[in-house]
Amino acid sequence: MYAGKLVFAQLMEHLPLYTLRRCIARYPGRYPTLSFSHLDQFLAMAFAQLTFRESLRDIETCLRAHSSKLYHLGIRGRIARSTLADANEKRDWRIYRDLALGLIQTGRRLYADEDFGVELKNTAYALDTTTIDLSLSLFPWARFRQTKAAVKLHTLLDLRGNIPTFIHISDGKLHEVNVLDQIAFEAGSFYVMDRGFLDFGRLQALHRAQAFFVIRAKSNLQYRRLYSHPIDKASGLRCDQTVVLTGVRSCTDYPAQLRRIKFYDAKHDKLLVFLTNHFDLPALTVTELYRCRWQVELFFKWIKQHLRIKAFFGTSENAVKTQVWIAIAVYVLVAVVKKRLHLDASLYTILQILSLTLFEKMPLNQLLAHIDPEEETMETGNQLNLFT
Repeated sequence: MYAGKLVFAQLMEHLPLYTLRRCIARYPGRYPTLSFSHLDQFLAMAFAQLTFRESLRDIETCLRAHSSKLYHLGIRGRIARSTLADANEKRDWRIYRDLALGLIQTGRRLYADEDFGVELKNTAYALDTTTIDLSLSLFPWARFRQTKAAVKLHTLLDLRGNIPTFIHISDGKLHEVNVLDQIAFEAGSFYVMDRGFLDFGRLQALHRAQAFFVIRAKSNLQYRRLYSHPIDKASGLRCDQTVVLTGVRSCTDYPAQLRRIKFYDAKHDKLLVFLTNHFDLPALTVTELYRCRWQVELFFKWIKQHLRIKAFFGTSENAVKTQVWIAIAVYVLVAVVKKRLHLDASLYTILQILSLTLFEKMPLNQLLAHIDPEEETMETGNQLNLFT
């Protein structure tokens, strides 16, 4: 019989405590930590994420039911919903943001050579935004419309491993295109976006950084064709052109040449037009890159369904951001464990198994190693078409 650590404790062994200590020292606060440390707070919130708890009372009840095991989980403080609520309210949310960013760096190194379905040596990112609706009476700081509140989660996803590399949490009023101002573009990398991010002045800044973009064009695009490249219409391509913009503002905002690719998606009977500043990739590879943008949509759907960011445990801005960043940290921690243990199971399946086995005493690699491949499916919903 295995007499080692609990599954939850084995999972948290991969948490870089030295990084957490540095983050705590970076943002000192007055809230007492002797009876309920930052690590206690993180572990309690991580437990809530992994077991789908719905409220602070729910967390308190479940953990107290296993009070004899809390020490072995790494939790030293006394669990009480008021204590956890105060910690989420008063401890700086940036501690957990920096912890998550540290985990993200670890995850990116582990997944650096991961295949994402496109023959491309460059790093490729998918950028998108999702909105989380809130009650205006409970979250007045997140006013979105006159009778509605919301927060937006702006995410840049590394397509190798689906690791989020940039996350910005804003109120609902911030337009997604403004997030481009906050991203430090990497030379030689590809940024795949939908047409909500189409701003030629900002795309010019990306171009000057020697990075590449793939983005859907709007129907009212004004341009002049300079050259048409040969294509194979049997592949779905309809044109591959070199163009310059002719709009009153667009030609000033983006004076360089662009590549315009038109593609017919027969499966969904859609004609799609893409713009890119890369002229050497095969046209079909450009369309495949855009198709990979749906990984960020799946990430949003997955994290909303399987981590607790739609039911918040606190109503202040600090508490909301603390919960979101801990959810991101848990997601990346599971991705790190998946790679380190060489597991074939999807993150979805791993999370489902962990939700039922955190208090078991079984080697983590054995628990997650033998999984029926038929269970490796993720519901994507009708809205997750190939292109949108």
